[in-house]
Amino acid sequence: MSSQGNTSLRRGVGSAAAETASKAAQIVAAVARETGGAWPGARGAAAQAIGLAERLATLSNVDAQVFTAALEALASGAPDLQERLEAAAEVPVEIAEKAADVAEAALHVAERCDGLLRADAAGAAALAAGAALASAQLVRANLALKPDDDRVRRAFRAADDARYCASQALDAGP
Repeated sequence: MSSQGNTSLRRGVGSAAAETASKAAQIVAAVARETGGAWPGARGAAAQAIGLAERLATLSNVDAQVFTAALEALASGAPDLQERLEAAAEVPVEIAEKAADVAEAALHVAERCDGLLRADAAGAAALAAGAALASAQLVRANLALKPDDDRVRRAFRAADDARYCASQALDAGP
């Protein structure tokens, strides 16, 4: 796989976080489908989770592209370095926000699903929360943004929301 030219795409934490959250969303969808007759709205929850999984899979590839472009710009001192860094900052923010959406969907399913599958939904929430936090840290650390930058706040707000949902999902059920 290559980006422009012969350079291989670099997949870092951003891509891994997106892939993890995508897998978590797939688990949420599977749990919702498997217990669909037990509660109303299960089909809608499954469809929402599939949509999130697909978007996160796309974001994994986009992150690899912008991460590679930023590394190339850093290495070569490219005149568009700042633009590439800005592009690289936006993707992990969206990954964090979508991962938080997965954690919220997982909580919704964990509160309603069959007890035998509740651990899968709760575990998916925990995976999504970890992905959100990893992405938020990436926004702050790798791009050396100021703590008051709106992207940092958005990413950590998403990570906090995801952590809360995961905590609630882990406590869901009898």
